[in-house]
Order: sequence, then C-alpha cells, then structure tokens
Amino acid sequence: MKSQFYILLSLKTPQGFCDYGQYFFGNDRHAAYELFRQLKGSERIKENYLLHIDLMETVDEIPVKIKTISCNLEELACNCKLIAREIFRLKNLEEML
Repeated sequence: MKSQFYILLSLKTPQGFCDYGQYFFGNDRHAAYELFRQLKGSERIKENYLLHIDLMETVDEIPVKIKTISCNLEELACNCKLIAREIFRLKNLEEML
C-alpha cells in the first residue's frame, strides 16, 4: 500500500471552495511534508483569505487532507514558485540517480 502525496490549491466561491490546481510529489512523504512546512500562509483559517493550500495523501485511492493553510494572493505566488522549483529539483535528482 503506497501513499501518494500532492498539494491541492483551492479558492473560495459563493458556492464554497473550488479546487483549481494540484502539484504531485509521488510517494516521497519527507519531501512533501518538508516543502509544505516552508509555504507562506496561516494555519489558522482566516475568513478574509480566499485561497487555501492543502497537503493531501492518497491511501488506497482515498484522498486524506493532512494539513491546510490559508494565504493571500502574494503568498500564493511565492508558494507556487517554491513548489515548482522544488518539484523541478526533485524530478531532476531522480533522473540523475
């Protein structure tokens, strides 16, 4: 039973939160947790922050939310840059091994 990890991006709409993006980490728990720890935002969900980032784990095809942060647009931009850079680094390291 292998776990898969990903980061889920969502935004608040009048109907509730809507998912709009995902970043996949594969089965590297340490990399997923370490990257999520570096993201900007608040673990306290703030009503005026309309953007959420969730660390998700899929076990036996069932998604489980591990952690959530709320962020503003500036923090989201920084987070997306950090996530893309880290995934690029991890994928290129895999290719070299």
